Amino acid sequence: MAICPIDSGRYGSEEIRSIFDEKNRLQRWLLVEAALARANAKAGNIPARAAEEIAEKASTDYVRIERVKAIEKEIDHDLMAMVRGLSEVCGESGKWVHFGATSYDIEDTALALQIRDALAIIEKDIGELEAVLVDLCKKHRDQVMAGRTHGIHAAPITLGLKFAVWMREVSRHIQRLNQCKERILVGKMTGAVGTGAGLGPKMFEIQEMVMNELRLKPVEVSTQIVQRDRHAEFISLLGLIASSLDKFATEIRNLQRTEIQELIEPFRMDKQVGSSTMPAKMNPIRCERVCSLAKLMRSLVIVSLENIPLWHERDLTNSANERFIIPQGCILMDEMLRTMTRILKGLTVLPENMKRNLELGEGLIMSESIMLLLAKKGKGRQEAHELVRQIAMDSIKTKKPFRELLIENKTVRLHLEEDEIEDALNPEKYLGKTKEIIDRAVKSTVKEREQRVPSLRKG
Repeated sequence: MAICPIDSGRYGSEEIRSIFDEKNRLQRWLLVEAALARANAKAGNIPARAAEEIAEKASTDYVRIERVKAIEKEIDHDLMAMVRGLSEVCGESGKWVHFGATSYDIEDTALALQIRDALAIIEKDIGELEAVLVDLCKKHRDQVMAGRTHGIHAAPITLGLKFAVWMREVSRHIQRLNQCKERILVGKMTGAVGTGAGLGPKMFEIQEMVMNELRLKPVEVSTQIVQRDRHAEFISLLGLIASSLDKFATEIRNLQRTEIQELIEPFRMDKQVGSSTMPAKMNPIRCERVCSLAKLMRSLVIVSLENIPLWHERDLTNSANERFIIPQGCILMDEMLRTMTRILKGLTVLPENMKRNLELGEGLIMSESIMLLLAKKGKGRQEAHELVRQIAMDSIKTKKPFRELLIENKTVRLHLEEDEIEDALNPEKYLGKTKEIIDRAVKSTVKEREQRVPSLRKG
């Protein structure tokens, strides 16, 4: 019976979970052993016939996971259990298995293969999220709503601007993922302490041959392991992406509050149950799931940073926790990205509530517009600010509409006509370069997407 909800299938796609299951992990170890055997044969370290047999038998069709586990139980070393399992099925050629290598030549190189496969899925996920945000920017470019700072009405914006901010944040994460590949998708064949002594004088050639076959970069220098700053960077990047998704989800949750209700995450009204006791509830559970998993993801970053300082040329204090944090990080990232994409694709937008909320302060949201107009008319910026502030405070205290108090104020009327006041109180006319900003952001994103994916190019 599964204990971890990842194992039960609750989180992450089957595709990304399979990358980290025991059988696939073993298969990647075997792939590295096969590549090492071929390289050793070309370098003259082992017989070519032995390399051929090792490469042929380096498969879970021959090296069974059950047998490897049984050996590990006996010898208490998981990688050596694989080496013995492979040696058993290779007969006489088995004595050449793992020649010149240390455990983490195999394990770290195989881990890079797993991360590469997981990255392909994560990149697809985040690319789909970016595409949805591009569409939302265009669709809601002109939808005016209240901008809020400190949770309080500030000045009008459009929903498209909110989505444009998110879109470019996602685009930056995609750039970071591409840059991160250069440093994380590496393997090593440098032996017990990084000298390569076990592989002999052709160590560099052997390492190059292995990595070329596996389509990885060779490390420039290492100890017994690939240095963990690389893995910490990767997990930290997943933490960054998770925090952005947390931010998006938190904003949707806030805007779904009953008192605001400008956005609503997808809810299947025909079947979905919101509460076991309150039948009318429509809770933002998907957004809350994203926020919850983001907390877990950020906790993995701390562990990955703790793995950088190891004793001398290595110790095992990174090993056990990496069996958790790397698979979990990738699987949780997949879950969060796919969930956020589903949320945004099915998002309900309520323009009538946005209009209602804009009007809650009866013009107070336009105080900056009035203040700057008075300044332009000769009142002076600081004096105009204090005048409008006093009128705004009076409006809040007396509950009289801001518009009325402005029109009644003699000092204001010395500078502004009533129609000018009305015009300055119109949110539609105080959006600055909002629409141009959105258009520019969309244009940049579309261009980047076309560069990344040639099939998106027109013509």
